[in-house]
Amino acid sequence: MRSLAFLVALAASCYARAPSGPWDEFNYAPASKTVVPVRVYSVVGSVAGAEGLVSGPDGQATFSSDGSHVTLDFGKEVGGVVSLNVDNATSQSAFSLSFTESPLFINPEWSDDSVITNPFQRADGVESVPAPLTVGIFTQPTERLRGGFRYLTIVSNSAAPLTISNISVVITFAPHIEDLRNYTGYFYAEDPVYDDHDFLTKLWYAGAYTVQTNTIASDQGRQSAGTVTLPGWANNASLGPVSGPCLVDGAKRDRTVWPGDMGISTHTQLVSTNDLIATRNSLLVMFSTQDATTGALNYSGPTINAQGSDTYISWSLLGTHSYFLYTGDIGLVQTVWANYTKAVAFLSSQIDETGLLNVRADFSNDWGRVGGAGRNSAANALMYATYVAAAELAGYVNDTSSQAAYATNATTLKAAYNDLLWDASAGLYRDNDTTSLYPQDGNSLAVLYNLTNNASQTQAVSDGLTQFWTDIGTLSPELNDTIIPFVGGFEVRAHFIAGNGERALDLLRKEWGYMLYTNISVQSTLLEGFTANGSLGYRAAAGYDYDDSYTSHAHGWSTGPTPALTFHVLGLQLTSPQGRTWSIAPITSGLKSAAGGFETGLGWFGVDWSIADDTLRVEVDTPEGTSGVVTLPGNGSVPLSGGKHTLVQHLT
Repeated sequence: MRSLAFLVALAASCYARAPSGPWDEFNYAPASKTVVPVRVYSVVGSVAGAEGLVSGPDGQATFSSDGSHVTLDFGKEVGGVVSLNVDNATSQSAFSLSFTESPLFINPEWSDDSVITNPFQRADGVESVPAPLTVGIFTQPTERLRGGFRYLTIVSNSAAPLTISNISVVITFAPHIEDLRNYTGYFYAEDPVYDDHDFLTKLWYAGAYTVQTNTIASDQGRQSAGTVTLPGWANNASLGPVSGPCLVDGAKRDRTVWPGDMGISTHTQLVSTNDLIATRNSLLVMFSTQDATTGALNYSGPTINAQGSDTYISWSLLGTHSYFLYTGDIGLVQTVWANYTKAVAFLSSQIDETGLLNVRADFSNDWGRVGGAGRNSAANALMYATYVAAAELAGYVNDTSSQAAYATNATTLKAAYNDLLWDASAGLYRDNDTTSLYPQDGNSLAVLYNLTNNASQTQAVSDGLTQFWTDIGTLSPELNDTIIPFVGGFEVRAHFIAGNGERALDLLRKEWGYMLYTNISVQSTLLEGFTANGSLGYRAAAGYDYDDSYTSHAHGWSTGPTPALTFHVLGLQLTSPQGRTWSIAPITSGLKSAAGGFETGLGWFGVDWSIADDTLRVEVDTPEGTSGVVTLPGNGSVPLSGGKHTLVQHLT
């Protein structure tokens, strides 16, 4: 019964609204779960009254030639089931629907790809509605819902007249949340550098909305290519042995639990909606994949069921720790603890005489990078973090022998990491002990997880990573021609941790500014990745046989700025479950002010700071019964109990 009560309390916490303010206008989530197009993007052929399709439920459009089509723009990423009225049709009238996230791929004959086929082809065709049509309401079959799109193209497939009206989409993501705008957290800061001074606030909300679109019902996963009659798609697959919402990797695709993506999106959930039921379900999915003999966890959940990734096993284990830190759900930890320790043992079995994890070739899969085998720095940074997290969790479940062993292993691994992988002349960690490649992921994760030995080493990594910058983001050395926001999110946090807040914001402006404002994106949710020239074919550039339209435009692993702005610009972080203890250390980053916070089961955690007349004023609001430490620039740390406090620091 405790578990049920806990979940009821967790669900209830999702509905406590954050304070209202000017930040609300930047919330991309729609006010209703039924949305309508906001403009006609294009008209081709004989279509009378196309503007009527965006003028209200009574507006009509009439198609009178075969192949005539209208493309409607919903103004932002949406996803779900399309409905429309067929007002007039003959026995020959027929139509089809095609969908796309980017305007680059609008086409009356196919939708942007959500399924991989081999050999490569346009896998996703159209939703065909053949003759004879029934006059009345047409509703797309639920299994054919489209998880993510901005543009809907309606095509007449006959010369016979066809009149339609009242086009809408019933949103299917975040199925357990009635009011999508009911955020429990917020962030607000004016950007004095970017042309759009609201950029940072917009970016925070774009990340929050992206993760909402990635939260789907457990029976609405994407069927794999082998089970779908192509061209086409089906979104009626089981995500695993759970019921309720799950946190997946993307709105359009893969619509599958990927624990690496959750390494960012779970934090985004906390700071924006505190909607962690989906994270809980997704973790249970991953533990259900465990090999009973070896202890290995899958690389992803159903339907893809990918196998062979040490890093993604670590992400499942780290995700368990994050979930517990944010919710205090010790029941979940106790439920999976035997599985957890077995997975740690599987990873530990690959640690060799050097003290480092020596990744087997068959477990070297990762986010798409190359060279993941051997004593890989990213895999070992995650292994170190796994030991630290495992030791902490072991303490909470009273597994004292494991706690001591994990702590010892962490200490040994950190020493080996620095002895074998640190290159003092470059000021960076090598990808492994046999190459001179300096990866973005291994270095960013080393700082994020405290593998550096001192502040000067942390600073050197922050400095060194800037050599890979372009005007639109960091070019990842470990994957040719690729800008990968998943890893970029870790780099942003590494710069903040090094104390280089202005550098971190500069990277946000370059990489996420491109994503949010380029006219080839949906301009409301965040891209999976792109190439050095800004094109969407980054997977093809990396040697994958995918077309550009396969790129996801609503991908949770790209939402790193949302928690980073909360954790570092506000400086607000939890240090024990649910925030019974906390720390606040704002990094002002060249800004004049910032405000925001989030909620846990204990209540509201908020920070509001401003700089005027060389004076920093910080207002702190934390739940009664908690305690924490506030650190201001050059002023040491001040212990505080929960409640409302105001601190003032003179900066000169």
